[in-house]
Parts: sequence; C-alpha cells; structure tokens
Amino acid sequence: MFDRIAPRYDLMNRLLSFGRDASWRRRAVALAGLGPGERALDVGAGTGDLAFALATAAPSGRVIALDLAPQMLARARKRADAALGFVVGSAEALPFPDAVFSCVVAGFAVRNFGDLQRGLADMRRVLRPGGRAVVLELALPPSRTLRALHSTYLHRVAPAIARIVGSSSEAYRYLPSSIEAFPDPERLAAAFRDAGFQGVRFERLTFGVATIHVAEA
Repeated sequence: MFDRIAPRYDLMNRLLSFGRDASWRRRAVALAGLGPGERALDVGAGTGDLAFALATAAPSGRVIALDLAPQMLARARKRADAALGFVVGSAEALPFPDAVFSCVVAGFAVRNFGDLQRGLADMRRVLRPGGRAVVLELALPPSRTLRALHSTYLHRVAPAIARIVGSSSEAYRYLPSSIEAFPDPERLAAAFRDAGFQGVRFERLTFGVATIHVAEA
C-alpha cells in the first residue's frame, strides 16, 4: 500500500495537515537534539522528510533512513546527499547491532507497526545508553467536539482528496481506522516504559491531532 501511494505521499501530507506536518517535524528534530558526529536512525522514514530535517539540523552527524517500502525509499534517494544512508528493512527486526545510535526517530510510522511492543523494544535495543527516541504520530484530539469533526474529515474528506490528486482513496480510508485503533498518548507512553525506556513524556500538537513522544534509553 505504501509503495502505491509513494508518488503522492508528500503532497497528501501537506494537504491533509494544512502544512502543519512541517512544523511538527521541526519540533521532533529539536527534541531529538542530535549532536555533532552522532548517529541517528529514522524508522519508517518514508520519502525522507524527517531524516532530511534531522541531517540538516546536525550536518556533521550521520542519519540512516530505514523503511519497509522500497518505493518510498527510492523517492527519498532522489533527494539524497552524502549525509544519509538508506536501508530497506523492518522496524520490528532492525538490521543493526545493539547500542549504535544516539537517537532513533519515527514520523507517522509507529502506528503501522505490526507488533508495537516488539518495534519499540528494538528501537530501545539499538540506542546507546542515554540515547533518545522521538516518535511523531497522529492521534485523536482529546476534545469530543474536535474529535467528531476530525473523524468526519478523515473518513470523508481525506479519501476524496486522495482521488482528486491521483493517490489511493483506499489507503486514505485506512488512515482513520489506523489512528482510531492506535493507543492513545497515555497508553503509548506506557508501552514505551514496558519496552524499557525511561523519562517518557509526550506533548500534543495542533489541538491534539498529533503527538510527540520522547523517551530515553
């Protein structure tokens, strides 16, 4: 499914979020705090927006973008420079040794893990002691009124926009169901703790339609 939507993925992100996704990524990069010479992994990197933002913020660092969808990474490679590496692989079985990254980030990816707890545990495994995980994810607004409006937008408007721009309306019918089935921020924070992370915290963005979780190894 993600290979199919790769050509219009970035456009759909901009349209559906009214351009707010860029500011969400900037906040995630700021919280990641990647330092000079440090290594970072972007899990579920897609077309590379978050990985590129991280590499730009820490030009002397090394960022690796990993994704299970080859066509997503193919589009990222077209925008690449020497600061990034690309790996096709699963977030639930990361092809890296233990404790090799100072930071692991994920943008709109954790929600799609087949086994959430296994994926979080493997993110923890590849982090160095004291390293940081930063996860940007979509969520349901805490306000009942906003949640109802948000649900209507996702269920009815998003698939229609996908059809108009030539993407997959089926994929964007999957979007709201994946958000609704995903743990709320409090339960996701508990999942981080169960995976061995410490200092877990989160912040809501844009009335709660997105969240950023930060956790330390």
